[in-house]
Amino acid sequence: MEAALTAFSKWLSATSLSHAIQTAGWIIPTLQTIHILCVAIVFSSAVLVDLRLFQLFERDEPLREVARRFLPAIWPVLLVLLATGGLLIIGEPRRSLVNPTFYLKMTLLLVAILLTAGLQRSIASAPVAWEKDRSRRMAGKALATVSILVWCGILFAGRWIAYTQAG
Repeated sequence: MEAALTAFSKWLSATSLSHAIQTAGWIIPTLQTIHILCVAIVFSSAVLVDLRLFQLFERDEPLREVARRFLPAIWPVLLVLLATGGLLIIGEPRRSLVNPTFYLKMTLLLVAILLTAGLQRSIASAPVAWEKDRSRRMAGKALATVSILVWCGILFAGRWIAYTQAG
């Protein structure tokens, strides 16, 4: 598998798009800046809802309203993250495609997306249950804990990619 990924990385880095991204000095820093700003939006949106589940943020505001305000912002920003991340991979394919830390980040991202989508759907279908039902409140706190840990794991893995590159 690693040999196939290495061969694909070499092929991808030889494409004209990859070459353009590699040689224009402004493209990678611009993509990284947009990517990081989008990560901040997604992370803060998810964590603010998690903090509401802990009743540490907007306690006087119904959970439904906090979720309605912050969770929808995640989905279009994830598309921008996908675009900028994809272009960064095309520009520097070996940095990610043969790096196990990149796959850790992608796995954690998938978990975070599933958790966030599930929470959003659950709050929309039974908004009062999350606040009235004691067992649901406890489950919400557990979910919020996992969510924060997963989102932090994504941040750490994203940074570690630069330090765990294949030789």
